[in-house]
Amino acid sequence: MTDILLSVRNLEVSFATFAGTVRAIRDISFDLKKGETLAIVGESGSGKTVTTRSIMRLLSKNASIDNGEILFAGEDLIKKSQREMETIRGSQIAMIFQDPMTSLNPTLSIGRQIMEVLMKHRNMTKQEAIREATELLHLCGIHNPSERLKDYPHQFSGGQRQRIVIAIALAGDPEILIADEPTTALDVTVQAQIIELLQEIQRQKGMAIIFITHDLGVVANVADRVAVMYAGRIVEIGNVDEVYYNPQHPYTWGLLSAMPTPESKGQLYAIPGTPPNLLNPPKGDAFAYRNEYALAIDFQEQPPMFQVSDNHYAATWLLHPDAPKVTPPANIVERHEHFVRKQRGGAANDATHD
Repeated sequence: MTDILLSVRNLEVSFATFAGTVRAIRDISFDLKKGETLAIVGESGSGKTVTTRSIMRLLSKNASIDNGEILFAGEDLIKKSQREMETIRGSQIAMIFQDPMTSLNPTLSIGRQIMEVLMKHRNMTKQEAIREATELLHLCGIHNPSERLKDYPHQFSGGQRQRIVIAIALAGDPEILIADEPTTALDVTVQAQIIELLQEIQRQKGMAIIFITHDLGVVANVADRVAVMYAGRIVEIGNVDEVYYNPQHPYTWGLLSAMPTPESKGQLYAIPGTPPNLLNPPKGDAFAYRNEYALAIDFQEQPPMFQVSDNHYAATWLLHPDAPKVTPPANIVERHEHFVRKQRGGAANDATHD
């Protein structure tokens, strides 16, 4: 019996614009296993959110899925009608968005917003939904949940609103929870609390999580596996320790080098250049023009995924047997160890609630 819950195969997504067709997702494949956390990381515009919105079938009208499969419970979600997807969204696959104020209806009490999900997807009566909504708010760390059911979104802090969004996402008892940069708008202390909350809920319910972020430091102690995206492609994927301690793609090196530490003293590294225009994707490796380690072939041919270990792959010509040996930046491992200590210490030591 397989433990793969979701399988994305050769996915390609484009957007029709006045300037032309933007090839936002370019042939990506990955699996999500039961109960695991897969982090998808990369700069803004790398395709992280488009990937997960494709899974949810929540793309804009000018978007089209041009190729690939999204297999869930043995069925291709791409072939589902919007009516069929409505029965899957919220109940089997749920999503948390980065700005809770755009996710919550300001004119409805939070109790009603949670109850609507419970009554639609779990066929609860009103009284059953009230009890369950209260339990969900308690689970998500909202004090006096029975009293706060009648309150409106504006009566809560930013961290509390994010907890409410998580409660709504959990209301349908999903097998997969997609968290799209859920801590971006929050301060560091609240970030640690939200991440700890998601981990605790995952332990209790055994659901799988796709965690989207542009910050490798956030997932240092959260993810089981990491997929690094650049210009609509996955350029490296593997177990979190392998990707952090033994990164193989120069783009991953750049992301790790860009993480600030106390030793940075205000001198932050930035990957040179800018991401390519996906209206006209460059020939070869899209990262070549920003890559100081680029080989001549990088400008001519897209590298395949080379296997580094049983669970670690990277798309870089530097892994070709005939490629010259290159030493990655020396500070990468030190930065990873710093962020692991920071995440563990911050989440464990802070007992306050926002």
